[in-house]
Amino acid sequence: MTRRHVFVRGTVQGVFFRASCQQEAARIGVAGWVANRPDGSVEAVFEGADEAVNRMVSWCRSGPPRAAVDDVEVVDEEPRGDSGFEVR
Repeated sequence: MTRRHVFVRGTVQGVFFRASCQQEAARIGVAGWVANRPDGSVEAVFEGADEAVNRMVSWCRSGPPRAAVDDVEVVDEEPRGDSGFEVR
């Protein structure tokens, strides 16, 4: 199990980033959450199998079609046993 805390910067709000992220996480089978931040970035946590979490982090580097990602910061964390994926 892997858990990664991700901060995505660029044009990532108002482009369905959170909804698309939730759909992708459900498709891949990753737990966690995604939220808009006051500074215009998006923050997310992904937890699950190593390969699945890596796929979500890679997905964040481009996001949905209308997003323009400038930077992705990734912080490894200890898994907590989360289940489900929510938009906050």
